[in-house]
Amino acid sequence: MVRRAAHRERIMPLTSQVAPRPRLPNALRAAIWMTGAVGSFTAMAIAGRQVSYLHDSFEIMMMRSAVGFVLVCGFLMSAGRLGEVSAARLGGHFLRNLIHFTGQNLWFWALTMIPLAQVFALEFTSPIWVILLSPLFLGERLTPPRLIAAGLGFVGILIVARPDFAHLNPGVLAAAASAVCFAATSIATKKLTRGINIASIMFWLTLMQFCFGCIAAFADGEVHWPNAQTLPWLVLIGFCGVLAHLSITKALSLAPAAFVAPLDFVRLPVIAVVGALIYAEPLDPYVIGGGAVIFLGIWINIRAELRRSRAESAVTNM
Repeated sequence: MVRRAAHRERIMPLTSQVAPRPRLPNALRAAIWMTGAVGSFTAMAIAGRQVSYLHDSFEIMMMRSAVGFVLVCGFLMSAGRLGEVSAARLGGHFLRNLIHFTGQNLWFWALTMIPLAQVFALEFTSPIWVILLSPLFLGERLTPPRLIAAGLGFVGILIVARPDFAHLNPGVLAAAASAVCFAATSIATKKLTRGINIASIMFWLTLMQFCFGCIAAFADGEVHWPNAQTLPWLVLIGFCGVLAHLSITKALSLAPAAFVAPLDFVRLPVIAVVGALIYAEPLDPYVIGGGAVIFLGIWINIRAELRRSRAESAVTNM
């Protein structure tokens, strides 16, 4: 008995010393979550093109939010987390969703007014605004790697889109205003993640966006309801909309907004490649060159953030 007890005492310390599997740094986890947002937005672009012959932007947003609300409520109920939804900071939710809804409508309206390249180039100035505004509203540091990532991302977008800014018109102003709205949405989302759980953010997002969409869609007295051809695409849009916002919200809860926002730059070259593969749109060398510049900026940003995370962990463990 004594010999067996001694044997167990020799074994127990060895088994208790097994280290747990290390977690990925928050910056890397945020980058992985943003790949979900990029993929979701790409799928939404394809699905949106498939239903645009019947539904206008207000109808698409209304039905997307309806599908999203059902999905969010279904998931929260099945996971037993519906009780986590609260009305705390309801004003913040309302402001965030109103700004986002306004930005979406300005963006869709700009598509009918100016060339697509100009719309995309102006839309993707949004991360620049996030980086510039985050020190004012979020208290985040404006580090050189973040500025470099923003600058390279913007240069890459100009290389890909090659917009013509010779003339200012309402379409250009609308696209520029939509970029500011999207940046404000990211900042408002980041502020909400400080104290508000993601279940509440997603619940109020889909519910409020659905209400806004209903008001706008019924305003003209004419609504086109889904048919057998558009319904599957609308369901896909609703699913991807929830996944995109979930991915962005989760990424913003893990890393600073000034780090997360430039990761969205990758969406432009991805959509360009998808357009070439699915719709036979030309993929010229400018897309490849601009995409390379964008990826360079993202790589510099991620590497700097990972280095900072390791340094903070080392100080904490001392």
